[in-house]
Amino acid sequence: MADLFRDIHFDAPDGLHLHMRLYQPEHKSDNLPVVCLPGLTRNSRDFHDLALSLSQHPQTPRPVVSVDYRGRGLSAYDPDWSHYNIGMEAGDVIAGLAHLQIDRAIFLGTSRGGLITHILAAIAPQLLAGVILNDIGPEITVEGLQQISAYLNGARQPGDWNDAAELQQSVHGAAFPALTQDDWQRFARMIYREDNGAIRPDYDPNLRKTMENIDYSQKLPDLWAQFELMKDLPLLLIRGENTTLLAQETVDEMARRHSALQVFNVAGQGHAPLLETGRMPELIAAFCAGVDLRAD
Repeated sequence: MADLFRDIHFDAPDGLHLHMRLYQPEHKSDNLPVVCLPGLTRNSRDFHDLALSLSQHPQTPRPVVSVDYRGRGLSAYDPDWSHYNIGMEAGDVIAGLAHLQIDRAIFLGTSRGGLITHILAAIAPQLLAGVILNDIGPEITVEGLQQISAYLNGARQPGDWNDAAELQQSVHGAAFPALTQDDWQRFARMIYREDNGAIRPDYDPNLRKTMENIDYSQKLPDLWAQFELMKDLPLLLIRGENTTLLAQETVDEMARRHSALQVFNVAGQGHAPLLETGRMPELIAAFCAGVDLRAD
């Protein structure tokens, strides 16, 4: 597997040591790179199969960067947990792309990664050639965020890898009836890591503290102003049929504000769809090819 990508290590603006993966086509390609940004507690492994598909695509191969935010995957844990916020993480993404000398790309953001993409549209718009949002928009539901918080605070540690897959299926299976047993096994290995024989979540436990002081009785902050900054960009929205985080009303408003928005609804999946399943790799590749043509 090590031959399929390179581990890239770099320093954040505050000096924290961070990690990302770089998948390169077999031969040099002038197609735009794709930058993959994962969800709250997720990591660069989430995009492995999709990154292989895009980087080795027979017609439109392209570089793919997959990011570990601070406190996730192979990136260092931050001693100050308050730094786990989308503004700080957006700055880290900018630093990582500068390290790779990438000055323009297609951004694919899952959940929190999509929120970070909104921030990038405001502070580094020159980087964005096109955007793919995976089950996220400028406004999220209280119900969906409460579910994420409850899951993080109530999760038990699995005993082995089979237990890890069964645990994830028991928690998320109702929202993801389309997934196979192989999908659940792969899903578990995206989320957990093995340390001295113990299977544990692959993120800093202090991330849970960022969810502690949310007032769920109040309307959550939104990013509509930042979404407006993307209205002239090619934009693909992927939404899980069973998602609780991204309301249909939000999708409708996104379409009203962005007349060229493309929406793909994923049957049998919730928050957030696994992008390597079904038709999605080819759908994403076709969207990226269209962004290439527009950028020429």
